[in-house]
Amino acid sequence: MKTKSYKKSQVAMLVAGLLGTSLATPIHAEQEDLTASTEKDVEVIEVKGIRGSLIRAMDIKREAFGVMDAISAEEMGKFPDTNLAESLQRITGVSVSRANGEGSEITVRGFGPSFNLVTLNGRQMPGTGNSRSYKLENLAAEGVSTLEVYKTARAEKPTGGLGATVNIVTAKPFQRPGQQASATVKGIYDTSNEKGDDVTPEVSGIYSNTFFDDRFGFGVSFSRQERDFQRQEANIQGWQANVDLPTLEEGTFVDPRAIDGDGNRIGNHFFPKDMNYSIADVERERTNAQVTFQYEPIDGLVATLDYTYTNAITATEVAGWGIWNEFGGNINSYELDENGTAVFADISGNDGSFTASKDTTEVDSQSIGLNLVWQINDDWKVELDYHDSSNETDNGKDKGLGSSGQVILGSDQLVNKIYDYRTGEIPHAMINWRNGSNELMPGEIDSNFSQFIHSPGKSEIEQLQLHTTWYNDAFDIPLVTVKFGGTFTDQTMSGSNAWSGLRGGPGFNPSFTEIFPDSMFTRHDTSDLLDAFSGGGSDLNPHYYYSYDFDEAVARQLAFLTEDIMGGDVYSIDPYFDGIDGEGAVTEETMAFYLQTDWEFTIADYDAQLIVGVRYEDTDVTSNVRQRVEKQVNWESASEWIMQYEAGGTDNFLEQTGGYDIWLPMMDLRVDLTDDLVTRFSWGKTMSRAPLGNLAGVRMLSGSPKPGARTGSQGNTSLLPFESTNLDLSLEYYYAEGSYASVGYFKKDVDNFIQTTITETTIDGLNDIYNGPRYLQAIADIEARGEQATSTAIFEQMLANGHGNADGKIEPAAGDPLIVWNISQPTNTDSKSVDGIELAVQHLIGDTGFGLGVNATFVDGDVEFDVNSLVQQAPLTGLSDSANFQAFYEKDGLSVKLTYAWRDAYLIGVGQAQGSSDAPPQFAKEYGQIDVSVNYDINENFTVFLDGINLNNETEQGYGRYEEQFLFARQYGPRYIFGMRYSFN
Repeated sequence: MKTKSYKKSQVAMLVAGLLGTSLATPIHAEQEDLTASTEKDVEVIEVKGIRGSLIRAMDIKREAFGVMDAISAEEMGKFPDTNLAESLQRITGVSVSRANGEGSEITVRGFGPSFNLVTLNGRQMPGTGNSRSYKLENLAAEGVSTLEVYKTARAEKPTGGLGATVNIVTAKPFQRPGQQASATVKGIYDTSNEKGDDVTPEVSGIYSNTFFDDRFGFGVSFSRQERDFQRQEANIQGWQANVDLPTLEEGTFVDPRAIDGDGNRIGNHFFPKDMNYSIADVERERTNAQVTFQYEPIDGLVATLDYTYTNAITATEVAGWGIWNEFGGNINSYELDENGTAVFADISGNDGSFTASKDTTEVDSQSIGLNLVWQINDDWKVELDYHDSSNETDNGKDKGLGSSGQVILGSDQLVNKIYDYRTGEIPHAMINWRNGSNELMPGEIDSNFSQFIHSPGKSEIEQLQLHTTWYNDAFDIPLVTVKFGGTFTDQTMSGSNAWSGLRGGPGFNPSFTEIFPDSMFTRHDTSDLLDAFSGGGSDLNPHYYYSYDFDEAVARQLAFLTEDIMGGDVYSIDPYFDGIDGEGAVTEETMAFYLQTDWEFTIADYDAQLIVGVRYEDTDVTSNVRQRVEKQVNWESASEWIMQYEAGGTDNFLEQTGGYDIWLPMMDLRVDLTDDLVTRFSWGKTMSRAPLGNLAGVRMLSGSPKPGARTGSQGNTSLLPFESTNLDLSLEYYYAEGSYASVGYFKKDVDNFIQTTITETTIDGLNDIYNGPRYLQAIADIEARGEQATSTAIFEQMLANGHGNADGKIEPAAGDPLIVWNISQPTNTDSKSVDGIELAVQHLIGDTGFGLGVNATFVDGDVEFDVNSLVQQAPLTGLSDSANFQAFYEKDGLSVKLTYAWRDAYLIGVGQAQGSSDAPPQFAKEYGQIDVSVNYDINENFTVFLDGINLNNETEQGYGRYEEQFLFARQYGPRYIFGMRYSFN
C-alpha cells in the first residue's frame, strides 16, 4: 500500500498553491497558517495578472478536498474586482444580490444570503442589522489575498454555511517576507449622478515588511472610497387579494375569468395598494483599515495579532410622489389579465402626495483577533484563535435629525386616480384633480404628516477556537493526520426602535397651505426618469412632480405647530416625544467539538485521499425584550389609523429561552484517476441557524394599522436550525496549465424549513372603528344622498355625526368589534430537497495571451413558491439558475478583461410592505451585467487602468405572484473607474 507523509510534503504543496499573493493551499486548515520558518525557506515565484490569478485559483481547487473554489489576487493590492461580491459571482454556483448597484450578498447553489456563512481568516463575522449575513460591499478588496468558497461540509469549520462557507483571507507579512508595498489612486465617474460630485476619489494602499531575520512582521492596509450616484425607482408597496369589486357591466369592466353557475367569477383577483416614483441622490463613503503584527519568538511558534476596521456611511435624500389606494376599495372600473391581476384601475378616494425623505445610515464594524500556531514537534501542532468582533448599524446619523425622516405633502382633493400597466415596463399613475386638470398647483398642496424613525442595532461575536493536529509517523497504517478541537461562540444581537408618530397631521388640512409658500416647490418634468425602461422617460404619466427642501418643510411645519418663529436649529423639538417603543436582545451561546481524520491509500492502483469527521454543537438561546403596551387604535385622518400606547411606566418585560444540539458527520473522498483527472465524492450534514431577528420573543403590532393591513409579528425563541444532508459528485479534468473542465452534481435534503405562519388574533381592549356601528351608519348616510362612500367621505361623515374628539380624531367605542390582527410567527415545518448541476470550463490559449472561462449552474427542487395559492408557504429564497462568462487578453503589459454575469429570476422573500395578509411573494427578474477592465503596465512597478461597470445599463426589476404584479423598477446607469497603481518590493 502506498502511503505519504503529509507533513513532509508541506513545502512542495506550498509552492504549488502560494505562487504570488495567495495564501497556502487550503487542503487542510493547518496548511493555511504554516510556520514562519517554513514560509521563509520557500522561494516565491510571483506570477502576476489575470493569468497568474486563474492558475493559483485552479491549483487551490485541484488540491483541495471536497468541493471548493477560490479566487486569488492578481497581485498585491489588486483583486480581480473592486467589490468582493462581484468577484465571488465568477465562481460556479455563486450569484449575487445587489444594493445601490453593487454586489452585496451572495446566493450559493440556490441558497440565499442567510444560508451562507462568511468568515474572516476563519473567524465567524457578525451580520448587519437583524441578519446573520455579512454585507460584502462594506469591505474593500485591496487588502484581500484570497477568497475561499467551501461548498461541502468540513468538521473543523465554523457552522452556519448551509449553502457554502466563504472565507476571506487577508494578506499577512510572513506570506511574503521583506518589504512589499502597493498604492492605488482611483477616480469614480458614475453616469447616474446629478446632485453630488461627478468624479469621486478612492485611495488605497497596502504595506508589509519583516524585520529581525524575518522573526517580526508588520502589515497595514487602508482604503477609502467615496461614491455619489442617483437611484431612480418606481415602486408598489404591495398587492391586495380579493377586494370588493363593483357589479360586472359590459363595457365598463374587463374580467377574463370564467363565471360559475351562480354568476360568481372564478379565481382570485389582485389590486395594487399604491403607485410611487422616486429619485434618490446618494452619497456613500467607505473606509477600511487593517493592521497585522506577526512574531516568531522561537522556531515553530507564530503569533499573529490583527485588527480590522470597516466604516460605511450612506446618506440619502429622496424626492418621491405617487398615489395611495388604501385597502382596495372605491373601484370604479378595471381591467384584469388572465391571472386576475389588475392592469388598469379607475379608483376614487384617498390622495396623491409629494414626499421628501432624508436618512444617513452608518455601519461600523471592528474585529480584533489573536492567533497562536505552535508546531511543537514533527508529530504535534496546536492552534489557538480568539477574536472579538462587532457590527453596529445606526440609521440616525443626520446632524440634528437623529433619525430617518419623511415629510408627506399633497392633497385629497381629487376626482379619481388611474393605474395603468398596459403599455411598457413601468406602470402609470394619473390623478384627475378637482381643479379640472391632472396637475396639482403649488398653492393647493396641504400637509399630511411627517414621521421620524430610529432603529439602531448591534451584532457582536466573541469566539475562541482550539485546533490540535497529530501527524502519524508511529503506525504503519494509511492514517495521515488526526485533527480535533473545540469552539466557543457567544453571539448577541441587540437593538431598539422608536417612532415619532405622525407629526403635523395626519390628514390634509387646507390651513397648512399658508405655511408652505409657492416658492418652496420646484416643478420638474419626468422626461429623464426611468428612461432605460419602455414606458418610462417622456412616455411616463405622471409627467411632472414637485420637489422641496426637507429641512425647510420640517422647520415650517414645526414652527406652525408650536406657534414659534423659524430660526436656529430646525429640529429643536425632539422627534421622539414618546420615547423608545421597544428594545431587546437575542444571545446565542454555542459550544462545539469536532474530530477529523485524514487517510491516504490506493483503490485499484488509483491514489485516494479520504477525510472523515464529525462535529457536535450545543446552542442555548436567550431573548430579552421590552415593549410598550398598546392602548387603542384611533382613526386620525381618512387614510391614517394610529396606534396609541399606555403612558410611561407600563412597559412589558419578557425573557424567553430556547436551545438545541446537533451532530454533523462528514466524509470527503478524492480519487486521482490520472495525473490530470480527479473525481470527488462528498457526503455530510451542514446547518444554518434561524435569522437572529426571528428568535426575538417579542410581539409587535403595526403602529399604522390601516384596514387591510392590521398586521403584527411575533418571534420564536425555540426555532430549530435548518439541517441539510448533502451529497456531491464531481469530475474535474486539468489538461493544461491554468486550463480545466469540470462537471458536478449536488443534492441537499433540508429539514426544519422555516415558514411564517399567519394567525388571526384579537386582543382585548383593541376595538375596531372599521365596520363598527358608527362606521356603518356613516356609510348609510352617504349612500342615502346618492354619493360614493369613499374612506374620505366616511371619515368626514363620522365627524359630522359627532363621533370625533376635540382634536378631530375618531376614537374606538365599547360597542365596536375587536380588531382582527394577522400575526405572523416563524415556525419550523417540513423537509424539502434541492439538487443541481454545475459546469465550468477555464482555458488559456497557449502563449497567445488569450483566455476564457465559462460556468453555469442549474438548480431545481420542491422549494418553489406556489403563486396560485393564498396559503402561507415556506419556499427557498434565492433559488435560480446562473451563468458567468469571462474572456481576456494579457500580454506585453496590456490586459483586457470582459465579464458577463447572468442570474435568472428568483424569489427575494415572502411578504410585501403593504401586501395582503396571505404573505405574498417578492420575485426579482433575471439580471445580466457586462463589465470591462483594461490595465496597462507603464513599467514593472507602475500601472494605469480603466474599469467599466454595468456597461449595458442593466436595470433591476421585481414583481409579485405574476410578472404583471409590478413591485419595483430601479435604474442606476453605468459607472467608470480610472486610476493608477504603483507597487514595489
